Amino acid sequence: MGITKEKLEEKQIGIYVITLIVSVFVGLNWNNSQILEKAIEPIIGILLYGMFCQIPFLELKQALKNRSFFKALLVGNFILIPLLVWGLISIFPTTSVITLGILLVLLTPCIDYVIVFSHLGKGNSKAVLASTPLLFIFQMLLLPVYLWAFLGKEAIDIIEVAPFVKAFIYLIVVPFLLSIVTQTISKSNNKTGKAILDFSGWLPVPFMALTFFVVIASQIGILYNNQKEIWAVIPIYVTFAIVAPFVGKLSAKIFKVDAYSSRAISFSTSTRNSLVVLPLALALPAPENQLIAVIIVTQTIVEIFFELIYIKAIPILTKDER
Repeated sequence: MGITKEKLEEKQIGIYVITLIVSVFVGLNWNNSQILEKAIEPIIGILLYGMFCQIPFLELKQALKNRSFFKALLVGNFILIPLLVWGLISIFPTTSVITLGILLVLLTPCIDYVIVFSHLGKGNSKAVLASTPLLFIFQMLLLPVYLWAFLGKEAIDIIEVAPFVKAFIYLIVVPFLLSIVTQTISKSNNKTGKAILDFSGWLPVPFMALTFFVVIASQIGILYNNQKEIWAVIPIYVTFAIVAPFVGKLSAKIFKVDAYSSRAISFSTSTRNSLVVLPLALALPAPENQLIAVIIVTQTIVEIFFELIYIKAIPILTKDER
């Protein structure tokens, strides 16, 4: 009996857990595992292409009309989450360099694989996709403001727009345009187009597993060699991961957003832009850049484990009351 797409989605948590175990083993036992870092962006690009192909792009017009959703998303990510982060760095004080790494990653909402997680967690992934330009613009404008408020004027000088623009084009714009082309061809009774569209439906689960693999296998060695710094930030990241979904739910409640959209907001407030700010950290002056990169990668690893919980927990946390 052959495996179906539905069966693959049903078994996805098990697939991801096995992937996590294998990736930790590979990362700690293969000396050149860091080379896998180069595969992160292409794999996420394919993952998002597969995801976008499953979202009828014409329906995005409807998603854009959902103003309450956008208000809740922006307030949650750019007012409530910064307040949470300020509280966390006050409760768990660290050095200014470590704090910079924490701020870079926790103040920037994810604009890529959050769409996939929202879909897997029965949230409004169409609205999340429609919101990516807004999230992108707001984090670019507000990150320097937050860094100045939390760390002082010298922190602003390190912000570079290039990594954010590059990620937005490669990870959002290109896969989205390719998915529109695929959907358009498939609607014109083209057998090849329909076959490609059907095949794209198989991509999200294996490529999400591949994303986990390349991120963890390429970065776990760095974490293993910087354990002191890791233990300093893990309480902050774990506390953030537990509280952030409730922050999203609160924002959704303030703006009277339906359960379907509320789940997506919880995923957005919980999922950070670590893979985009990582190049930004590495572009900073040495040797601080390596430490800041370690701080950011630690958040990625913690987040990946929590995303597997969110997929099951957020739909329960935000039940559809209709």
